[in-house]
Amino acid sequence: MPTRIRLQRKGKKGRPYYHLVVADSRAPRDGKYIERIGAYDPNQNPAFIEINDEKALSWLQKGAQPSDTCRAILSYTGVVYKNHLAGGVKKGAFDQAEADRRFDIWKNEKNAKIEGKKNKLAQGADAAAKARVEAESKKAADHAAALSAKLAAAVEAPAAEAPAAEGEAPAEAAAE
Repeated sequence: MPTRIRLQRKGKKGRPYYHLVVADSRAPRDGKYIERIGAYDPNQNPAFIEINDEKALSWLQKGAQPSDTCRAILSYTGVVYKNHLAGGVKKGAFDQAEADRRFDIWKNEKNAKIEGKKNKLAQGADAAAKARVEAESKKAADHAAALSAKLAAAVEAPAAEAPAAEGEAPAEAAAE
């Protein structure tokens, strides 16, 4: 029976999340599956990925073929690299301790990248919030200044017209 590691869609319209499943390649996308090995939620940033590494590695070694998206997810989590290292141990290129050391180094670098991305996103959100507050403050200050100028112009205009009106009245009286 040819098996595939693929995504099974869940969730509502516009907000999908997926289960990573091992299924017969002839089964429908959301149909019967052999085993569920993880979950993937692309709606979060960075995307939420939860995989049972041992089960996924076991199925890869049994010959299950991942779909393109699942291959990318398994590569991102390190299951494909772990399978590659297991092949090296099996061939005698290095021992299991060396494979574990190499995988730990890779995993630490990957976790540092993920944490860096999370920190960058958090700083970007903080900077966006500060910029939004500054823009609102500037807009409020400009609006207040415009209102003050309009009020000052309204107060000065009647004061400027009042002396001219008083000056015209005696001139008209003299002419009569």
